[in-house]
Amino acid sequence: MTDFELDPSVPPSGPGCAECTETDGWWFHLRRCATCGHVGCCDSSPSQHATRHFTETGHPVMRSYEPGEDWFWDYRTGTPATGPALADPQAHPDDQPAPGPEGRVPADWVSLLHP
Repeated sequence: MTDFELDPSVPPSGPGCAECTETDGWWFHLRRCATCGHVGCCDSSPSQHATRHFTETGHPVMRSYEPGEDWFWDYRTGTPATGPALADPQAHPDDQPAPGPEGRVPADWVSLLHP
């Protein structure tokens, strides 16, 4: 991983998945791009926007955007990665449930997750 791929000064794009927020979707867990700050939903989520962000932009490294988690993932290798401290906030708001956002998660959400 080279430094030009990451920009630790960029804040996250928002408190939830950018695309799900725009389309009234929902997510299981959130991931944050270490290059541009884009917040997308994880691969277990119905829309898998974090992976789509990598596919569309080539930004290879995401970091968990869940409270208490600070791990990175490299889509190029499909393995955990390391990275610098990123700009705050470090996670979605503590009062936002996972899955989320509140009020949009269907009652049968478990059956809608990707393995």
